[in-house]
Amino acid sequence: MGRGVSAKRSVKPSRPSYILDEQVGFILRQVWQRHSTIFAREIGINLTPTQWAALAKLTETGPCSQNLLGRLTAMDVATIKGVIDRLTARGLTETSPDPEDGRRLLVSLTRAGQQLAEKAAPNALAITRETLAPLDPKERETLMTLLNKLR
Repeated sequence: MGRGVSAKRSVKPSRPSYILDEQVGFILRQVWQRHSTIFAREIGINLTPTQWAALAKLTETGPCSQNLLGRLTAMDVATIKGVIDRLTARGLTETSPDPEDGRRLLVSLTRAGQQLAEKAAPNALAITRETLAPLDPKERETLMTLLNKLR
């Protein structure tokens, strides 16, 4: 090389300490997006995941307060209120005074809500199967155990 001509050396940047693709929150969001797509395609009725969660939990518990239902479905007060308002407007849930505490309202499924929950349950199970399909049975069990530890 002649004088005055400097050889350009490419300097490889050092590896950043934070790689987005390696972060648990980013991976969980991608998995949630995949699951949400499967849910929307397979649920078979016009329900959001939060609406389905409320219907499914009411099927399990029977009538309960809106506050308790929110806690049982991991929804804050405003979210569960909106969900129940929309389900009630569709005739799927109803509220009535709590016989043990007249200040509290109980949320329950209507007959139409019960029928819809029964109709959707096999689809919801299929959604879970499809979401977990890339894993073998032992991996599924391990994943569920680990996810439950992270709650």
